[in-house]
Amino acid sequence: MEEMRKKLKITDNTLQTLNDFILDPDNRLINDLLQVVQEYGGADEINQRASKARKMENLMEKLEEINSTYVNDVKWLQNQEETHQFIRATDFQKNILGEDYSSSDFNDDLAVTLELSAIQYFPFFIDMTKRAIKHQKLMPGRVIRVRNMKEQERDGDLVAMAAAMQIIGASYVETLDTKGTAPGPDGLPVNIHLGGAETITGYFGGVGQPNDYAIKWIKEFLYYYTNYGVKQVLNVNPGTVLLGYFLHKIGIDNEFKISVYMGNDNPYSCLWTLLTAKLFAREDGTTPLIGFNLSNAVNNETIEFAARIRNQFGFKDVVRLEHHVTETIKNIVRQPYDRRDELIELAKKVTNVSAKHEGGDPEIDRRRKHPTDILDYFLSKEKIHEMGIWDDLRQNHLDRLDAINTTAKLLTENKLSFLAAKNLHYY
Repeated sequence: MEEMRKKLKITDNTLQTLNDFILDPDNRLINDLLQVVQEYGGADEINQRASKARKMENLMEKLEEINSTYVNDVKWLQNQEETHQFIRATDFQKNILGEDYSSSDFNDDLAVTLELSAIQYFPFFIDMTKRAIKHQKLMPGRVIRVRNMKEQERDGDLVAMAAAMQIIGASYVETLDTKGTAPGPDGLPVNIHLGGAETITGYFGGVGQPNDYAIKWIKEFLYYYTNYGVKQVLNVNPGTVLLGYFLHKIGIDNEFKISVYMGNDNPYSCLWTLLTAKLFAREDGTTPLIGFNLSNAVNNETIEFAARIRNQFGFKDVVRLEHHVTETIKNIVRQPYDRRDELIELAKKVTNVSAKHEGGDPEIDRRRKHPTDILDYFLSKEKIHEMGIWDDLRQNHLDRLDAINTTAKLLTENKLSFLAAKNLHYY
């Protein structure tokens, strides 16, 4: 076996060939990327613009221009945070454990991040915060958003959510419009073979950014990064994953989350993803791969393998392994889908993991007039109102909030730690 193993070594000549390819001044693949970065003024200029755009006073100024009603909501949220209206994490644990709390030993190094996907509309987010205050519930420590970027730029949701995430202390991810579902930001189909979102559910081959859309994805990211400070975006395609590594390597402080749609469903696909992250990490060992969402099909053993690879490559504290514990009732997986029992076992030994809630608790969600549906992510706001399901989607959001609290309760009962919105639910 050892003789066979030695044959897998990557030789110096192979690495030299790779470097020669990347550094070739006539390499158009690299030149097209560098040209876009140069048009934005270079890495330092891009980072400075993003940092300025992310400042709360600048976000509020933009919001005032777009939607003054949201300004009042953001200020209200700020006041709730400053006056400590949300339940502390320790008090949440005490409410669950009662007298057993004082003798309980929580290992915070293994804390599970409470992740909610997706919060599509800022008014629903405000409804969730009011519910959390009233019923002493936890808000998520990580939020995923899958809403049309141009639409939410126009109505103020993009800016309002950016401000809100700073206030509550949660990381968040946006999904750019240059993704596989038609139409793209220019109104034309991204993938000529797709008739719409419903044609890609189930099997996701060929959905990403075909042809020139990888560079368009870079352009779109840099627009939202420099204008709104959006740092983390969803990544669904091997080409844009590689470009994301390249951006970071040349000095841009971007981050991304690999989507469940990428289909990393076995240890070897996880190795492939993390291998590339290691290959193009910065000299300080960092990578822009901040979240790694494996396929819904994985079991705990595969996640543990991924964690082992991640840790050996020096990414233990950088790359969060994100795992769905609930999913939408319709159009994505067989139901009932509830992976909490596996999460409890995983959380006892694997660090830097998040529990992602895409649907409500299945027994409640499936009985709703309009259960959670992955295809709702692809509806325009106008279409939602036209269909008369706005209030139904609001209920779906509140059910997701309840679901992360069900998970937090179960973790607490098993003497396991969780990470909720850090500015609201401190220990």
